[in-house]
Amino acid sequence: MNESNENIQFDCFRGCTVTKAPSGETACTYRQGCCKLEVYDYLKGVSQEQFRDLFEVRFKNTRKGIYINTSGQSVKTGDLVIVEAATGHDLGIVTLEGPVVGRQMKCKGVDPSVNPLRRIYRKAKAYDIEKWQEAISREQETMIRAREIAAELGLEMKIGDVEFQGDGTKAIFYYIADGRVDFRQLIKDFAEEFRIRVEMKQIGARQEAGLIGGLGVCGRELCCANYITSFQSITTTAARCQDLSLNPQKLAGQCGKLKCCLNYEVASYMDAQSRIPKVVEPLEFEDGLAYLVKTDILRETMYFSYEKGSLANIYPLPASEVREIIMMNRNGRKPSSLRGEPEIIEPEFVTAVGDDSISRFDEVRRSRSGNGSRQRGRHRRQGGKRS
Repeated sequence: MNESNENIQFDCFRGCTVTKAPSGETACTYRQGCCKLEVYDYLKGVSQEQFRDLFEVRFKNTRKGIYINTSGQSVKTGDLVIVEAATGHDLGIVTLEGPVVGRQMKCKGVDPSVNPLRRIYRKAKAYDIEKWQEAISREQETMIRAREIAAELGLEMKIGDVEFQGDGTKAIFYYIADGRVDFRQLIKDFAEEFRIRVEMKQIGARQEAGLIGGLGVCGRELCCANYITSFQSITTTAARCQDLSLNPQKLAGQCGKLKCCLNYEVASYMDAQSRIPKVVEPLEFEDGLAYLVKTDILRETMYFSYEKGSLANIYPLPASEVREIIMMNRNGRKPSSLRGEPEIIEPEFVTAVGDDSISRFDEVRRSRSGNGSRQRGRHRRQGGKRS
């Protein structure tokens, strides 16, 4: 059992497992749960004639494409196929088929009438897989050497990843740079060093995090590695409108930029804030001035106190009532009082650890034994006997 496990390698960058047979033959199997930007086929089993020959093929990390099957072979999800490339051919894994491919084309803006789809030549053979794995085994050392060459040329850039084409004749070098980089000499050195065609592709810090993957502070997989394909600009305004602490260490993700999830609830907060009045001056009541202490945006509740800057006795008011009181003050009228029972702020999160602890039964037993000992002592003092 251990020997068979040693022959299995998990390639999470491409979403497959690589198995070495005792005969030396290499076999690859698609692993759907290990696939970045995985799409759930909710139309599985449904057939539509216009999408019969269209398939989604994935390569390394987040690179995908829509291809048309012109081979005449029966292709299905999980098959390794040889596809058309700009130069030569590439090897990828079929991840989607059927009508859901049409939804993906619409989502990504793929129009076959404008840009013809590339073709699927045939299913991959054992020889193709062997050549593919040989090219993959060169990626790590190629990336390290490429970084050394870039450093020798004094270029302000970072080689983040290298992806070899299935036939091993071309490689894509993903790099990160703050400014414009003149890498004409770099491409010549790469071509001479690695004896391959070179393609340079610039990516951002968020895209690099998506390529590498990882877990966020929420305990889940990084959104950029899981499903985000288009990255929107994120500013500190998103944090301010949600009343978040402007702490760079907490607001920054693993990419060093602001977290993508800051934009998720901005629309809800902006909608709630549109119904919350802006309090510039304290509210005037007959028994004094009430100062705004804090605001619960989603609940649309505002808290006021008669003591400026004090959280001792605060009184909640709905945002709609605050708006009415502001209008009354502008008209020279004052409500009677805000005083009543002050709001007692309790923590909203209460841990349940220990509520179901089995030690609570021990406390019951101790109390029973204590009552029995006190009763026996009382009988001894009174000289009585227990029946």
